[in-house]
Amino acid sequence: MDEPIPVTRDVAGGTAKLLPDVDRERAWLLTVDGAPQSYVDLADPAHLEFEYARRIGHVLDTAAEPGRPLDVLHLGGGALTLPRYTAVTRPGSRQLVVEADPGIVGLVAEHLPLPPDSGVTVRAEDARAALEDAPDASADVIVADVFGGSRVPAHLTSVEYARSAARVLRPGGRYAANLADGAPFDFLRSQVATFAAVFPELCLIAEASVLRGRRFGNAILVASTAGLPPDALARRAAADAFPARVIHGDALARFAAGAVPVGDGEAVGSPEPPGGAFGIG
Repeated sequence: MDEPIPVTRDVAGGTAKLLPDVDRERAWLLTVDGAPQSYVDLADPAHLEFEYARRIGHVLDTAAEPGRPLDVLHLGGGALTLPRYTAVTRPGSRQLVVEADPGIVGLVAEHLPLPPDSGVTVRAEDARAALEDAPDASADVIVADVFGGSRVPAHLTSVEYARSAARVLRPGGRYAANLADGAPFDFLRSQVATFAAVFPELCLIAEASVLRGRRFGNAILVASTAGLPPDALARRAAADAFPARVIHGDALARFAAGAVPVGDGEAVGSPEPPGGAFGIG
């Protein structure tokens, strides 16, 4: 069998590359302008390489009893890592993936195609527009993993956006967003305040070094109208190869103290990462 070779393509967001993993025969890394976007193993879609993806995987794993199909709306697609994960861990799930960059949609469809009958539909569309068009109470889980370059776009950070997410979720459904920030956490704290204005239950999942302000990194914001299981999430996150903490309740209130919700008029994207924070050599 021929060795897989890298694929490079110009897309709306810059230069996309699919890079084969020399250690896993059918695994690929998707980057855009050098920033890692997705890692997918076609031979083992349940393998989640990135720490943040594993943490969102924990949210999906605890959203219902094991194996029960879910209706999932994915805002941001990349190489479809989490849709593939859900399709194999919860067969029969119905999933809609919205990816704003049609070049990435085409690149992934051509080189990393979904298996037949995956239950995954992919559309090239803006995430906010797709969320606002989605029917009421149509999703068990919303996964938001949207980055313009290395920043979360401002229009996905407001109270109005959070209200749309709450409307689309079924009672007890989960919203999980991949965010990125560093001390003094102005962006992350504002996101906690913004979603707390809409959802009664929230938690953050992140490495302790990130939460202590020692480095810039990813944090998963999880929100629900009811039934959020912080203890179950904490056990799973602590057992990872790179353990993470879950903060909620009083600890989360202290973390976000003084932050205020932001509307569309004041919303800003996540901060630009420091040089080398997410890049690859």
